[in-house]
Amino acid sequence: MIKEFSKKESVILLIAIFAVAVNMRPAITSIGPMLEVIREQLSLTNVQVSMLTAIPVICMGIFATLAPYFNRKMGLKRTMYLMLSLIGLLTAIRGIVPSFIVLIGTAFLIGIALAVMGPLLSAMIKQNFPQRAASVIGVYSFGMGVGASVSAGLTALFYNETNSYRFALGIWSVLALLGLLAWFFAMRVETVVYSAKQGPMTVNTEKIVSPWRIKKAWLFLLFFGLQSSAFFSIVTWLAPIAKSFGMTLLQAGTLLSVMTVVQIILNLGFPLLMGKFPARRFWVLLMLISGMLATLFIWTGVHSLMWTGAILMGIPLGGLFPVALLLPLDETETADETNSWTAMMQTGGYIIGGLFPLVIALIHDWTGDHNYTFIIFIGLYVSMMILTLLIGEKREA
Repeated sequence: MIKEFSKKESVILLIAIFAVAVNMRPAITSIGPMLEVIREQLSLTNVQVSMLTAIPVICMGIFATLAPYFNRKMGLKRTMYLMLSLIGLLTAIRGIVPSFIVLIGTAFLIGIALAVMGPLLSAMIKQNFPQRAASVIGVYSFGMGVGASVSAGLTALFYNETNSYRFALGIWSVLALLGLLAWFFAMRVETVVYSAKQGPMTVNTEKIVSPWRIKKAWLFLLFFGLQSSAFFSIVTWLAPIAKSFGMTLLQAGTLLSVMTVVQIILNLGFPLLMGKFPARRFWVLLMLISGMLATLFIWTGVHSLMWTGAILMGIPLGGLFPVALLLPLDETETADETNSWTAMMQTGGYIIGGLFPLVIALIHDWTGDHNYTFIIFIGLYVSMMILTLLIGEKREA
C-alpha cells in the first residue's frame, strides 16, 4: 500500500528530489565552456575532449538496467547515498588531478552513477506520488535544468577568476554535499521503490507486448535520441562556436547560460501549456521551427543575433525533453507498459544522444569548420519534424 505523506513530509521529499536532480547535469554541462581550454592545455583533439560529454550520456543509456539490481541489493536509500557520494568524489578529483585519463575515467563512472539514479528517482516519484506524478516530475526536470544552467554559466566565471579549469570543474562537487544533506533529511520519511512483481521497477512481460516489436515505440526512441542529441551537442559546442566567432570565454559561457535559463523555464512551462491546449503536434513543430531559426541566427556570427538565437534555442531544448517523456504515457494504458516503453526509449535514446557530440568533434577535427556543425543542428531538427508528423497526435483513450 502506498503511504500517504503529510504536507511537511511531501515538502521534504520534493526538496530532496530537486537537490538530487541538480546533481544530474553539471558533470556534463560544465565541460562545454571549458572545452577549448582543456583541449589546449592537455594537447587533445576535439574528438578526445568531446568524449568527456559523450561518455556519460552513452553510459546513461547502457547502464540504466543496473538500477533495479542496486535497488534489490542495497535499497533506494543506500543506493542514492552511494551514487551521490560517487558523483561528489569523482567531481572533486577532477579539481585535483590534471590528467585526461582521470577526466575520462570520472566521466565513465559518473555516467554509471547517473544511469542508476535516474530510473530509481523516476520510479520513486511514480510510486510515492501517484496522483501528482506529472507535477513532481516537473520538479525533477526543473532541478536538472537548474543544475545545467548554473554549471554552464558559472564554470567560465570560475575559470576567469582562478585561471584553473580544474577548479572550475571540481567546484561542482559542492552540489553533491547539498544533495546528500537533503537526501538524509528526506530518508527520515519512509520511502522505498519496490522490486517485487507488483512494484514499478519490473515489467510483467507475459501480459504486454515488448515495445521493441512495436513501430511506434521505435519512433519514440528515435525522437528521444534526436532531442537528446540536440541538447548535448548544443550544450557541448555552443561555447566553442561562440569563441570562434570572437566572443570571450566569459561571454560564451553567459550565452550558454542564457539559453539554459530559457530552457529551465520552459521545462515547466510547456507541459502546463500542453495540458491547457493539448495539440501536441502544433507545440512540437513550433519548438522545432524555433530551433532552426535559432541555429540560423547563431550561424550568422553577428553577436546581437547570436544572443537572440540563444534565447530562441532555449525553446526546443526546454520543451522537447518533457514532451519526449510524455510520449510513452500518452500511448500506453498500464504502468507496466509505460515503464517498458520508457526504458526502451531512454536506453536507445541516450546512446544516440551521446554519439552526436562525438560526430561533430570528428568532423570539426577533419575540416576545422563549424559550418558542418550547424548543418548537423538543422538536420536534427528537420529529422524530428519528420518524426513528429509520423507519430501524430496523442492516442485517444
